[in-house]
Amino acid sequence: MKRGALLLAAVVLAGCGASKDEPGPPPFTAVQEAQAETPAAPQPAGRYLTARVLKVTQLRATPGGRPLHWLGTRTEFDSPRVLSVTARRDGWLRVLASERPNGRVGWIREDRARLASTNFSIHVDRSARRLTLRHGGRKVRTFPVAVGRPGTETPTGRFAVTDELRPGDPASPYGCCLLALSGHQPKLIPGWPGGDRLAIHATPNLWTVGKAASLGCMRAHPGDVRRLMRAVPAGTPVFIRA
Repeated sequence: MKRGALLLAAVVLAGCGASKDEPGPPPFTAVQEAQAETPAAPQPAGRYLTARVLKVTQLRATPGGRPLHWLGTRTEFDSPRVLSVTARRDGWLRVLASERPNGRVGWIREDRARLASTNFSIHVDRSARRLTLRHGGRKVRTFPVAVGRPGTETPTGRFAVTDELRPGDPASPYGCCLLALSGHQPKLIPGWPGGDRLAIHATPNLWTVGKAASLGCMRAHPGDVRRLMRAVPAGTPVFIRA
């Protein structure tokens, strides 16, 4: 089993991701990070920009502004860290990161990442309990999903795929596989011992698919999740509406 799958085994939130500690400071200073700006590379041709972090860097509140978090080159699940880019400005990238609350962004230096792009996007209609995969403006696939039950409704907004994971145990709450997302579930149930990360995942409880039955994540049939994972790269945007 890969290290990412082993880390996932520690996750106890059925439908959302794991909690994590803040990473410690890396062995270099912010002064080293603030090197002279290099000319920006051409923008990739895809509709949605992504950025793979190549060097440990700081996530900042604004370009060159207040530091928020250290970001490593890999996620807590040991996947390459790929961020969804929502804006690009003078050598800085505005990104979605799981270290930030829902609806909040951060900035990283462009010269500490490698830009790419994708034309894929994932759209979840919470009231219809359906997920649609799009390529550009074209609908590629649509299928039913379980969404958050009353009291733990699935949060709405724009998020991004951070990890593609396979637990290795079909009987796990995640079934065969899952896409971890950058978003969080702010409506945790009292006494819940796990974390708050959102995910799109398979489930052994197939009867819940198409219902409001989860703690906030989106559950789907295994075949649908596998197809989704084959199609979308990390950093793909996920839009969830009420």
